[in-house]
Amino acid sequence: MSKTTSFKLVLLGESAVGKSSLVLRFVRDEFSDFRESTIGAAFLTQSVKLDENTTIKFEIWDTAGQERYKSLAPIYFRNSNAAVIVYDITQPSETSFEKAKQWVKELKRSADPSIVIMLVGNKIDMASQRKTPRELGQQFAGEEGLLFTEASAKTGEEV
Repeated sequence: MSKTTSFKLVLLGESAVGKSSLVLRFVRDEFSDFRESTIGAAFLTQSVKLDENTTIKFEIWDTAGQERYKSLAPIYFRNSNAAVIVYDITQPSETSFEKAKQWVKELKRSADPSIVIMLVGNKIDMASQRKTPRELGQQFAGEEGLLFTEASAKTGEEV
């Protein structure tokens, strides 16, 4: 008898860090160099078969990164099982990485205490333009008890 379990997952981060691109790579194995900004939030699902009898259905909320939509975020992360906070490694650490740290604080303050949080440094395919060191993300994730990886929505690495 097979079992399907649903998990609500929310993506958070600043505009243009690659949240939507990561989701499209995960759900449809697609990438586009030119994406319109998300307005409000987009909803996608993806089922992953863990073994013969167990399937996980991810209900993914891809939130808009623009400041004007920030007040809506708590609506999306309410009752979420997991959050993926994305920053752009090609931006200076005082920009998208600092905003990612603010999202972590907001989740720890407002979300369910059992939420699993993953910090993702995106755009590793552009490592020659890196401005945020990997060690910065690793250190922060370690201090806060977060999962951590760096990924490339473009190549699919670590997605």
